[in-house]
Order: sequence, then structure tokens, then C-alpha cells
Amino acid sequence: MSDDDITTRFGEWSPKDPGESDPDRLAMVTKRLRAASHEDLSPRRRNLKELADATRLLIDRLVATDAPDEVVAAATADIVAAATRFAGYRQGSLYGFSELATAGGHQDPLYDHSPFIGIANPLAPPMTLTESDNVVTATVRFGQAYEGPPGCVHGGYVAAAFDEVLGAAQSLSGAPGMTGTLSVRYESPTPLHTDLRFEGRFSGVERRKIFVEGSCHAGDQLTATASGIFISMQPGRFLDLLAEREARQEEQR
Repeated sequence: MSDDDITTRFGEWSPKDPGESDPDRLAMVTKRLRAASHEDLSPRRRNLKELADATRLLIDRLVATDAPDEVVAAATADIVAAATRFAGYRQGSLYGFSELATAGGHQDPLYDHSPFIGIANPLAPPMTLTESDNVVTATVRFGQAYEGPPGCVHGGYVAAAFDEVLGAAQSLSGAPGMTGTLSVRYESPTPLHTDLRFEGRFSGVERRKIFVEGSCHAGDQLTATASGIFISMQPGRFLDLLAEREARQEEQR
């Protein structure tokens, strides 16, 4: 995508180096780095987290189980009964912001349903994020459901995790952005059932392009590196995209 194409799609909006960014704007855009905190959860959020945790446990134990058929059949009946409890309740269009970059001008973004850091999303590992000295660090442990090569995390999940972490790192530019390109180099197998450390660093800007790089470690072992280019948008443009998405969903109901 050329710079002219970027301008047409996303408008004239240039990110800045972290030291030049407006403090209020930077605090708003990076709010997601603090959103996944498990402290002081409301009763509703805690209940949803516990339900998601139980579902994650089920998924982990279901994959490649050697349980006998009668156990599988009984579990199927239990799960159908649990799913039936939610029938008749409207499933809203709350967006989980799968990329950390896209908080936009939203004053109170919710990320509980994110596919990577969402405490209420059973598909999320989940991943925990922190930021210090312009470096975003994510800790995550992938269970059996994420297996690719024997005993190792599927490379697609490694890439998706980098997309999340580098999206957080690019938000340090003080501008919301969307993934333009993502390049991953797999240095060694990434093990399952192991505490992994992903790091993302904001490295610079060029017009609407935001450059980031990252790495993944299992203990002292480097398992993968990544680099990416995110494309910044005008403040509020992401909210326009969100409104368009919700309108389409409403038409389909």
C-alpha cells in the first residue's frame, strides 16, 4: 500500500515518537495495557472470568483425550445443557479489539473479550501485558489446544501473539494504528505448557507508518523474532469503522 493509498483510507494523521506524544492521548491509547488487570474485578467480570477459565480447562483436557465413549457422551450432554442456558439471551456486538492499537477515541474500552488478553474469552490463553521504558512485555502459557509440531506451539499462534504485542508497542506512538505488515522469523521451537515472554519495542515512525519489533523467549531460549509496520489512523476513525461494523450486524439480525 502506497502512502497515497494510506492517506485515502486512513486520513492525514502522523504518529510521533513517545517523547513527543501528547500525554493525555498516549494514556488513552495505551489504556489497554492496564485493562487486563485481574484486580478489583466487578462481580459480573469475575463471574465471566471464572466461566471462561472453566471452559479453557475443558478445552485443554478435551484435546486428544483418551476418555472412553461414555464419558465423552456424558460431557456432550452437559455442554449442550450449559449452552442451552444462554439461549434466548441477546449476544451483543461488543468488540474485543483484537489489536491493541485500535482503542481510538473510546473513553472506556473493554478488552475482556479479546482473543488474546480477554479474561472472559475462553479462546484467549490469556496473555498478560505490562509496559516499562517503552518496552511491552507479555507473559503467556499455551496449552494443548495450541499445539502445532509435537509439544510445540503452532506457528500461527506465535504470529498472532506477536500481532497483539507489537500492536501494544506501536500504541506508544500515541496514535491508534492497524497492522500493515507482520514478519516473523522462527528461531527455534516454541514449547507448550511453558511460560513464554514476548517483548515488543516501538522503533520509529515515517509519515503514517509505525515501525515495531519483537522477540519471544522460553526462559533463556530465543524462539522467534518479529518486525511489523502499523498504519496510523485519524483519531476517531476506528470508532467510525466500529460503528459501520455494528450497523452491518444489526441489518443481519
